[in-house]
Amino acid sequence: MKKLGLLLIVVLLASCEYLKEEADMVVVNANIYTVDDDFAKAEAFAVRDGKFIAVGSSEDIRDVYTADQIVDADGRTITPGLIDAHCHFYRLGLKQQVVDLVGTKSYAEVLRRVQEFQRENPKDFIIGSGWDQNDWEVKEFPTKKELDELFPDTPVALERVDGHAYLANQAALDKAGIKWNTKVPGGEIVKNQFGNTGVLIDNPMLLIDSVIPTPSVAAKVKALKDAERLCLNYGLTTVNDAGLDRSTIELIDSLQQNGELSIRVYAMISSTPENLEHYLYQGPVKTEKLNVRSVKVYGDGALGSRGATLKKPYADKWGHHGAMVTPTEEIVDLARRIAISEYQMNTHAIGDSANAFVLRTYDKVLEGKQDRRWKVEHAQVIDSMDFDYFKNGIIPSIQPTHATSDMYWAEERLGEERVKGAYAFKKLLDKAGMVALGTDFPVEQVSPFLTFYAAVARKDLDGYPEKGFQMEDVLTREETLRGMTIWAAYSNFEEKEKGSIEVGKFADFTIYNKDLMTVPVDEIPSIMAEQTFVGGVVR
Repeated sequence: MKKLGLLLIVVLLASCEYLKEEADMVVVNANIYTVDDDFAKAEAFAVRDGKFIAVGSSEDIRDVYTADQIVDADGRTITPGLIDAHCHFYRLGLKQQVVDLVGTKSYAEVLRRVQEFQRENPKDFIIGSGWDQNDWEVKEFPTKKELDELFPDTPVALERVDGHAYLANQAALDKAGIKWNTKVPGGEIVKNQFGNTGVLIDNPMLLIDSVIPTPSVAAKVKALKDAERLCLNYGLTTVNDAGLDRSTIELIDSLQQNGELSIRVYAMISSTPENLEHYLYQGPVKTEKLNVRSVKVYGDGALGSRGATLKKPYADKWGHHGAMVTPTEEIVDLARRIAISEYQMNTHAIGDSANAFVLRTYDKVLEGKQDRRWKVEHAQVIDSMDFDYFKNGIIPSIQPTHATSDMYWAEERLGEERVKGAYAFKKLLDKAGMVALGTDFPVEQVSPFLTFYAAVARKDLDGYPEKGFQMEDVLTREETLRGMTIWAAYSNFEEKEKGSIEVGKFADFTIYNKDLMTVPVDEIPSIMAEQTFVGGVVR
């Protein structure tokens, strides 16, 4: 009789298991921040066909679902897959193939790295990226003199960290046809008493770009795969690439369709005539992994190279206001053209003058239009009289690490009063109701944990300044996580498919080694993404 009872129990248990609903994956015993409207917590979820089909307690999920893949998270923290709302994904990959100048502490170190690279990887045209004179003891732009001596016959072009200046040697200038009297609007060819220094700011850089050898298809594919590997390692599942041409977008689509690229890409097309003619006529392009429905427009340059356009002169260069990279009349024409399409306009604006012009243009051309979600990329320095424009559905797309990178010299550029309207993340959030957060990599590092730390601590990695930089504009951890997930998704018109762990959305999620919402603030930069899932598959 006892054996019969045991057999009956086994049969009943097997029947219960048989009656459970099949899922592809079940995750239990987790510390889940769903980032839904209530910022609710959960312990478990089930995934089928790449989407969440249930979210709840471990007991409830176990009772209803079974799967071949059951993950016991052992209390680890899970959030929706992180979204970088402004980066240069393709450029990050290309950067892995050139001289890395990030972190150089002097021009002499730049020269050493270029020489070492050329010895190990001989090139007919040497490209480098990442120098920043603000990190050097002598904080002046370098000149080409030493490059000319070291490389008299080999063209060299070294891009500043922000992507808004080149240092080019004479061989590169000659190849590009740049002479002492060459003039290009929308930037500067920097000169001294001896002629061209080799420094080109903003639009004159295009002359160098025109003679840099085009990467092969194999090099482009490698760049995209290298960039994906770096991003997935940090828990990123979607990247907003701020400025791509049609050929690169089509290559990304091809790789995604063939299963060679897993990360999701929100592509902003570069505002070239060719791109605009093709995409505005064709309309948005949307697959599960690619979304092409925005135009990246450059307003002004960068603050670090004094290319950002200011209403009043630079505090450290009297009479200099910066320059608009795209003429104002062209920005207005672009805005009108984009406004009658389905596309979003995302305009780079750093200085208070550029921001004011872009905001007023948006306000005028969008009058009477609903839910366009146009963005200001960077929104870095805002005059107090212009913040209210963000109440009208304009989304600030901001990069918290810019504040902690620039804080050492921002007041020198802007002056004591004007700097108070810079990196004003909390004020922007209060006006706009949301902020989309990104890194701007490779201008900054890829790590979203540095973004998180800069937003909630407003300090550098050495804990400076002790009380934080302009702490009236600090973001809470919840605001920051929303800005890196659901608000970024909303800014991409993708909030119904990603950005939170909810039924029906893509099963994009990240598992961490620490709880980023409760860990001591100084431990945030060292958080690691242990696993990154895109569509329910670990990548």
